[in-house]
Formats: sequence, C-alpha cells, structure tokens
Amino acid sequence: ADNEPPAAEEPAAGRSELEALRQQLEMKEQEAKTTYERLLRQAAELENFKKRMIREREESIRFANEALVKDLLPVVDNLERAIAHAQGGGNGKPLVEGVEMVLKGLLDVLNKHGVTPIEAVGQPFDPVKHEAMAQVESDNHEPNTVEQEHHKGYLFNSRLLRPELVSVAKICERKKNGGTEVEKGAADD
Repeated sequence: ADNEPPAAEEPAAGRSELEALRQQLEMKEQEAKTTYERLLRQAAELENFKKRMIREREESIRFANEALVKDLLPVVDNLERAIAHAQGGGNGKPLVEGVEMVLKGLLDVLNKHGVTPIEAVGQPFDPVKHEAMAQVESDNHEPNTVEQEHHKGYLFNSRLLRPELVSVAKICERKKNGGTEVEKGAADD
C-alpha cells in the first residue's frame, strides 16, 4: 500500500512536466513562426531595395549629362543668333567674330566639364595621345617630334577621349647623307 501513493504522484509529475514541455514547444514554434515572418519581410524589403536601386541607376544614367546639356544651350542660342545675323548681310567679319566667340564659349563649357585639348606641336610624339598620319622632313623640330596637328585631340578628366592626329618630324634625307644633295644615294643612278 505504501507503493501506490508515489505511483500516483509520478503520473501527475510526468503530466506537469509534459505540459511544461508542450508549452515550451508552442513558444518555440511561435518564435520560429515570428522569425520566419520577419525573414520573409526582410527578403521582400531587400528585393524592393534592389529594384529601387536599379531604377534609380537607370534614371541617373539617362540624366547624367543634364548639366552638360544645360551648359551647352547658350552656345546653341549664340549659334542661332550668328546665323540670323549672317542672313541679314554684311561683309562676313562680324559672323567670323561671332563664331569665334561661340567656339570660345563652347570650349569653356567643355573645360568646365573636364574636357581639355591636347597640346602637341613641338612636343615629343606620344603614341598614347597622338596618332601619326605622316612623317615629314623638318628643319624646325627634332626627329620624332610633332610637327603639325591635323585633328585636335582631347582628354576627359585625364583620360584620353580622342587622340590627336599629327604629322611627325623626321630627319631630312640631305642631313642623313652627310649634307649632299643626293637623296637616295648612288644606287639611284
């Protein structure tokens, strides 16, 4: 008979422990559900952020040159005025002066936006910035020096935008042959 009361207490203690474990399980399930919902919300927010960044990047690329275009509009206005003035007649001198002023304004706008011309004449030939169109004999410049520019080159914020097309000085054939007037030597005869 002494053994029965502890047996009755054991199932009650086991039930309360089981009930406590069930409550803990329910709490953990609720916590897992809350964590999962938060994870889903954060994933959705990240996806929305990615889409917004792509949209903003595309818009920024599309309107990246807005400041440049705004600065160029006065140059267009001045060209239109020069054309209207030229159509009115005159000897052409005011037109040339007007176009020179417009060119200066355009170069100022380009310079403001990081575009600078390459200075080449008299400088050593640099294949990075210059593109040789011809070699010319020159008494004015050392060999392998830019003698003449054909097409101006430009840098954009220190990066080559367009190379300069140039003629490069070479040694005169007369100087090469010791100053004689024979250009190609005795084999020419």
